[in-house]
Amino acid sequence: MKFLNRIGNRIITSFWYLLFGPMVFFAWTSSNIILGDNAKFGTSTTMVTTMFIILLIALVVSLFTYPKFRQLLAKIFIQQQLLTAGCLLVLVVIGQIWFVTLVHPVSGFDAGMLHYAAVDPKHVLEPGVTAYYSLNQNNLPIMLFMRWLVDQSGQSSWQFFDYLTIIFVDLSAIFNLISVYLTKKSALGTAMYLHVLWLVVFPSILMPYTDAWVLPLVSLIWLCYLIMIKTTWPAWTHLLALVVMAISVTLTYFIKPSAIIPVIAMVIVALLDWLLKAHRWTKKGLLTVLVSLLGFGIAAGGTYWAINRAVQNQTYIAIDHSRNIPAIHFAAMGVYDEGGYSEEQAIQMAVLPTKQQKTDYSVKMLKDRLHQLGVWGYFKFLVMKQRNNTADGTFGWLKEGHFFRENQKPSQKGLSNRLKNYIYLYGEHIADFRFIAQFNWIVLLTIIALGWGPQERKIQVLRLSLIGGFLFLLLFEGGRSRYLIQYLPCLLLLATFSFERCVNNIRHLTTYFQPQKQPATSE
Repeated sequence: MKFLNRIGNRIITSFWYLLFGPMVFFAWTSSNIILGDNAKFGTSTTMVTTMFIILLIALVVSLFTYPKFRQLLAKIFIQQQLLTAGCLLVLVVIGQIWFVTLVHPVSGFDAGMLHYAAVDPKHVLEPGVTAYYSLNQNNLPIMLFMRWLVDQSGQSSWQFFDYLTIIFVDLSAIFNLISVYLTKKSALGTAMYLHVLWLVVFPSILMPYTDAWVLPLVSLIWLCYLIMIKTTWPAWTHLLALVVMAISVTLTYFIKPSAIIPVIAMVIVALLDWLLKAHRWTKKGLLTVLVSLLGFGIAAGGTYWAINRAVQNQTYIAIDHSRNIPAIHFAAMGVYDEGGYSEEQAIQMAVLPTKQQKTDYSVKMLKDRLHQLGVWGYFKFLVMKQRNNTADGTFGWLKEGHFFRENQKPSQKGLSNRLKNYIYLYGEHIADFRFIAQFNWIVLLTIIALGWGPQERKIQVLRLSLIGGFLFLLLFEGGRSRYLIQYLPCLLLLATFSFERCVNNIRHLTTYFQPQKQPATSE
């Protein structure tokens, strides 16, 4: 049993370095980090990026050359880290609200369709809207939820949904921080700093879509899981956490099914631990497992039944269930071009009348492409796709069709337009945003990469969760890092729990490479 446990963990570690190692390299070599003219995007960084780099270099030099300055920063950012990080988080939240108040453009693509259908019952009578939801029935639950919010609040503006997105994103951060507090209190300050780095360059709060809306549920799943494996609270609290987790998993499935991959990782690692401890299992332990499985099943099954019944019996929009796009379609799209959305195949999904015809077409496209690539060609394609899936620290910002419906070249008049210049396709400072967002992404990934060494169970689960996410995006539709947003809680928690070991590893490396003092010799 111990042998199987050891083999299982070695397989996880091997896959981790195989997939995460290239991810770090791709992030470091991303075109987002280019200074000056960028041939890929046709943009150029400005004095904003120049000043950012100058200030960064000045900070590093000052830390090494001015002891008093180093002591001052240590007092502010290390000794008083909870106060400092807390103040920074509050400022970021204020900045989010201010930003959305001034900038709240209406989007196109799927996010726009969700909003369009949810805000007015007249819109769902249009053939194009009916056809969209007949094909993309996975987006029906979230649209109906948005419609419910409109009915309950009386608000339907894009700005209103942007404010809700802020709440969901920040709620995810709160759940992450509680998870860290309960399992490794000493890392709370680090977690707060890392969340500041994430939130300050996360413009997806402008996108009320499943990517951001699923985040609090994913974070809540992790919180419940860590409560169950790390706290010594009474058994009833663990059972309550299990029930909440089951409900969260089911809700996540209806919003973004691929976001439940961490739950599969939790089960796999739990089975590996069971192999290690199988000889010590007692009747009481087995009874606890059975009760837990029963509680999880009842909570998850009941939630699924209630939501599925509500969706199936809804009368808000009439859809044709037989036109639903099969899962194989997304696998077929995932092997062409950059491994992402294919307009040609999407049109065929709309044209072909039956699900069987859609399936046959997708299977043919998948087989033809795999035959064309061959084994070596498919391997090279997967390497390229892993780059497309993970390298971009902006999380695919502006890479969807019809990203914003308004003019993508803002003027310089007014504060709103000045802010838009940082996030619009033809904004003067879009390259500055890409550079700073990529810098933060590199920092996050490098912390994880340098945190090697003996790992706790929770780190192994986080790694396996990301492995599952990477493999899913390699096998199905990907092509841009927007799909990584759903796994941000995993990355943020992993970076937090890896930080201490990262610092220790850096210290060991610097000590190792320092020249050794030669002992004095007497003449």
